[in-house]
Amino acid sequence: MPASAVLHRSLHTTLPEVVAGEGAWLIDSVGRRYLDASGGAAVSCLGHSHPDVIAAIQAQVGRIAFAHTGFFTNAPAERLAARLIERAPAGFGTGRVAFVGSGSEAMEVALKLARQYQVERGESGRSHFIARQMSYHGNTLGALAVGGNPGRRVMYAPMLMEVSHIAPCHAYRFRAEGETEFAYGQRVANELETAILRVGPDRVAAFVAEPVVGATLGCVPAVSGYFQRIREICDQYGVLLIADEVMCGMGRTGTWFASEQEGVCPDIITVAKGLGAGYQPLGAVLARESVVAAIADGSGALANGHTYMSHAVACAAGEAVIGAVERADLLANVRRQGATLRTMLDERFAQHPHVGDIRGRGLMLAIELVEDRASKAPFPRRLRLAETIRQVAQDNGLICYPSAGSADGQSGDHVLLAPPYTVTDAELAVCVDRLSASIGQVLDRAQESI
Repeated sequence: MPASAVLHRSLHTTLPEVVAGEGAWLIDSVGRRYLDASGGAAVSCLGHSHPDVIAAIQAQVGRIAFAHTGFFTNAPAERLAARLIERAPAGFGTGRVAFVGSGSEAMEVALKLARQYQVERGESGRSHFIARQMSYHGNTLGALAVGGNPGRRVMYAPMLMEVSHIAPCHAYRFRAEGETEFAYGQRVANELETAILRVGPDRVAAFVAEPVVGATLGCVPAVSGYFQRIREICDQYGVLLIADEVMCGMGRTGTWFASEQEGVCPDIITVAKGLGAGYQPLGAVLARESVVAAIADGSGALANGHTYMSHAVACAAGEAVIGAVERADLLANVRRQGATLRTMLDERFAQHPHVGDIRGRGLMLAIELVEDRASKAPFPRRLRLAETIRQVAQDNGLICYPSAGSADGQSGDHVLLAPPYTVTDAELAVCVDRLSASIGQVLDRAQESI
């Protein structure tokens, strides 16, 4: 077989070729079946080959695929935007939506939108962003800059804009002994105020955070009261709150927006992954009514744009995804099957000597692996535990999403699970069985290396 002309993520690995998908399963060119228990990276929320979404895409291609948004709007974009605003958190108002091609693009638009908002309201000095350590917000330069994942930033660090990073809200790792969860949440939330005062309140444009931290920490929700305090601080200092829901939004945690469960209304929300469900590349930025009003009363024009904004076929797919979720009441199934998966993980791993934490919300769950449960000491990074689990699990017919850095940004291994909203009890049982077998194989090898 000739060498691939594709610039793959790894230049030293030969990947199997995927040729088909059926619900929660992927099939390669030699007929092997893999349970897609992470939706790739929490993307395939409806599984594969959903007939309604396929039909919507085919129908839209037959009408019109693309027309530049400098000249035209299109019906799928208009309908999808209306649907998203109708489902936005309470208090969002009659906001607006911008559609782009990915979560990274969505974050770039959100950052630029926050900057434009501040300028339009006469505060042109506000260009600084604050985010959290051990976070991930995308792979473009602006998104990487606000992200706090050291491994992803290191190559491009000299190219990134200056951003302040405060502590994450990660109670398993960083809550002090004897400290209540509420007190811990207030303490780390108050770091935002400290950072604003250090930078200068008249210089800060926005604070960026994932309501449930995804790949970098492994499904970490904030403790109760944390985001309410964050909202108070943002309001006090005129700082916008940007909720990155690229991974945790669009039903993944059991409601359309993860922010709903925090009892706060962000000013700007980014979504992607579950919005297009993998059927089309699609991301979106939702801007609250007050943000839109500042621009409408000022220049009246968005200061940045993308060629493929509001792509008709992509938006048709997104509209079909929302329709499919609601017709089958799949948000309720996310909550129900999320509880089932959590029970299965607890039964299998709660007493495991090398599982320190089981966490998440809805069908966005993770287990964190530790060398020692009592001290929470992670395995040595040189073992590359997460990477090995990913490969062994795939060899065993399971697609999961292991990653590293959940202890200190470098060390600390976790496995993220994000199966489709349609997942069955039987498929969840297969997932847990194959995950347990794969982790066992890898830990056996790791013990020999320590």
